[in-house]
Amino acid sequence: MRLLHTKDLCWIETPESVQPYAILSHRWLANPGEEVSFQDLQRREEHTFHPDVRRKEGFMKLKGACDRALQDGLNYIWIDTCCIDKSSSAELSEAINSMYAWYKDSAVCYVYLHDVDHNIAQDDLISALNGADWFKRGWTLQELLAPDIVYFFARDWSRIGSKATWVSTLHIITRIRKEILLGIPCSPSIAERMSWAVGRKTQKMEDRAYSLMGIFGIHMPVIYGEGEKAFRRLQLEIMQSSDDQTIFAWHNSLDYPPPSRQRGSLASAPDLSLFPSSRLPLSPHNPT
Repeated sequence: MRLLHTKDLCWIETPESVQPYAILSHRWLANPGEEVSFQDLQRREEHTFHPDVRRKEGFMKLKGACDRALQDGLNYIWIDTCCIDKSSSAELSEAINSMYAWYKDSAVCYVYLHDVDHNIAQDDLISALNGADWFKRGWTLQELLAPDIVYFFARDWSRIGSKATWVSTLHIITRIRKEILLGIPCSPSIAERMSWAVGRKTQKMEDRAYSLMGIFGIHMPVIYGEGEKAFRRLQLEIMQSSDDQTIFAWHNSLDYPPPSRQRGSLASAPDLSLFPSSRLPLSPHNPT
């Protein structure tokens, strides 16, 4: 694991003793090349970024996250765009398998909502958040659940809420029970946990499975190019560690109600979950 120094924005190899640290959760830019990468950090010269790096759209996001952490008295932060050398398949696999734990162990998680304004009226809160890209992505599910403390920031880096203060709104948007969002000990079924991922998208098909590994306490090899087989492997791994039969509570169509004819015992995607709340639209009229 690498962490960024929040003051001079250089990364370090992190020993076990380096605590505490902040962590960033965000929606990647449409052009990933505009994010500050691991290689970009290596282009620093005497504590100064290369001008091409400073001109990147993602630079101000990185700088905003570091400034926020520094204001909170935190000297370190982890940011996925630049703290992983993605040219190394071994390092990428290790990071994906460790990411849930990294978010869980963080002192605070900053959620950056690039498409939400700071002056949201309370009456418009659900609508504004429901339209935010962050709530539609696969990886951000574990980034919401794993950390104890989560703060939400608007596009100008003004703080607009927290997981604790927004718990009722987050419940409506995500369909996740309030006690789970608040970290109150409980034992949601496999089907319930799978339903949280319904409708969420990832850039790569395999990431729909990989982004759920931490939520189910699963570790497995990361093999990009395997397509739907990744989700099948995830389910097989879950079955090895749990006898919860709700893993079979799925159907073979996104139409509702589900057809009576099913094919096979494992689902091809989490969208096929039969958990009751997973079929409802994201709407304040259906809070479940």
